[in-house]
Formats: sequence, structure tokens, C-alpha cells
Amino acid sequence: MKKLMLLLKQGNKSAFIATCINTIIAILKGIAYFLTGNVAMFAETLHSLGDAANQFFVFVGSALSKKAPTERFPEGFGRLVNLVLLGAVLIVGIMSYETIKEGFHHILHPIPSTGIVINLSVLFIAVVLEAYVLFKAMKEVVREANIEARGAAIIVKSFSGLSRAKPATKLVFMEDMVATGGGLLAILAILLANFTPFKQAEGVASVLIGLGMFYVVGRVFFENAAGALGEADIDMRLKIGTMVMNDPEVRDIQNLAVIKEGEDFHVELEVELDAHITIAEADVIKDRLIASIFKERGVTDVIIEFDENDGISKWEERIRSELNEKEKG
Repeated sequence: MKKLMLLLKQGNKSAFIATCINTIIAILKGIAYFLTGNVAMFAETLHSLGDAANQFFVFVGSALSKKAPTERFPEGFGRLVNLVLLGAVLIVGIMSYETIKEGFHHILHPIPSTGIVINLSVLFIAVVLEAYVLFKAMKEVVREANIEARGAAIIVKSFSGLSRAKPATKLVFMEDMVATGGGLLAILAILLANFTPFKQAEGVASVLIGLGMFYVVGRVFFENAAGALGEADIDMRLKIGTMVMNDPEVRDIQNLAVIKEGEDFHVELEVELDAHITIAEADVIKDRLIASIFKERGVTDVIIEFDENDGISKWEERIRSELNEKEKG
């Protein structure tokens, strides 16, 4: 139990905060739906329940992924967070389907809802809380992406750094962005349904909220499927490769693989040195390179091999080709 608690302390903080807040929000929305029967509130209740369950699994998965390697699993548990997220999106997928189905039913058979004051009050509180969680996730994204930003700049720069954030942080960011937008959409729908002839507004809002949830499902599924398989990280590969090539003793890079395993990076490097380098000198170079690579955030494993310089430059041409393919993709 003590080991488990120590692992949980290393879990993603954004996911833990989001779990607690979304649980509270789901309870408030559920009570409001029970009292008023509002279909937009039904959609928001399922949305918050899905987010809370998702983010709980994310928190636990991110913590367990820090578990040290064992004899049975010598490569460690870094990819566990990807597997947990793949399971978590199934929950959101089911919630999305139910939300869209209920929305279409309300569009075809609109039923007047009551308790506008209750619904709007709960949704206003929910939007404020979800916006708070979203901003916390944005700050986490900026920190994990090593971007300098303060105040309102965090909001803008978090979008540019999202691709470099940890999988758990990325999920919280996307879910709460959709949740905040969904809350505002639900408020608008309730106002339209109560003060205009457009009684189907709440059903339309429910469908749109469900589609937003499906968007998160798709993004999270494809990104974590790639992570579970062991996705190559081109940006980190370029960064490490540039740093290695700046070493005065390195002549070329024959091979450099940077594999993202969950939140961690596994680095395998083969460099070319001059033929006159002694074994003792090569050991010093190796130690220097390993120390520099380990300074990069998230790197947990480095393997370096040496070969004799063949006089043919390979690294610059290879990385240029990969960057061109990335831009086209």
C-alpha cells in the first residue's frame, strides 16, 4: 500500500484536479437534470461523468507508468498510460453516443423544460470550474513544452505546445476545452429554448456536445495507439541529433532513434568518431553525450554505440528528408 501511495503521488496533477472538479460538476448537473428534465443538462451530466471517469483512469495510469522495471517487464511500464487512455476513451465514446441519441430524440420530439434558474446557475458554476481546470492544464502544457509564458500568454502558447505535452495532460486539456465550450453552448441553448420559438435548441446543443466528445475520442485514440506501439518523436530526435552533432569529437550520426513510451523517451544512438580515438577517449565522449541527453525532459534510457568515420555525411540529409515528410503529412 505504501508503494502504491508513493506511485500515486507521481500521477499527473492536472488529471487529479480535473477528476475531483468534474465529479462535483457531474453531481450538480445530475441534480439539476433530475429536478428539471432539461435535455441539454442531461448531455452535460453525461459529459462531466465521462470526463471525471476518464481523468481518474488517466491519473492512475500516469502514476502506474512510473513503476520501476521488473524481471517480467524489463522495459518498464512507460506505455501503460497509453493503454489506460485507450480504455478510457471507450467510456467517453459510449457517453458521446448516448448524448447524441438523446439530442436527436429531443429535436424530433421537443419537450418544454422547467427550472431555467436552476439550470443556468449550475451551468454557470460548471463553466467557471471547468475553465479553471482548463487554465491549469494550459499551464501544465506550457511547462511540459518548455515554453516561457505568463498570464494571458499561457492561453495562446499552450495551443502551440500541445503536441509536446504528456499524453495525460493533453487529454485533460482537450476534454476541458470541449467541456467549457459545451457548458457555454448549453447556456445559449436554454436561453433560446425558453425565450424564442426555437424549442429544439437544447436537442441541437446536445448533439453538438456529443460530437465534440467524439472529437476528443478520435484524437486521444489515434495518438495513444501510436504511443502504445512506440511512436518515433521527430522533434526530440532533431533536438538530440543537433546537440550530438555539436560535440567536437562527433563526425556523423549513423542512426538515432527516439521512441516515445508513454511519457518517457528511449534513445538509441550510433555515432561516428575518428579512427585515432582510443577506447578511453571514447568512454569520455560517451559519458559526456549521455549526460547531455539525460538533461532533456522525459529521457529515461540512453544507449550509445560508436563506429569509425567513413567520411560520408548521412545525418543532415536524413533529417532534412524526415522534416520534409513531416511537413507534407
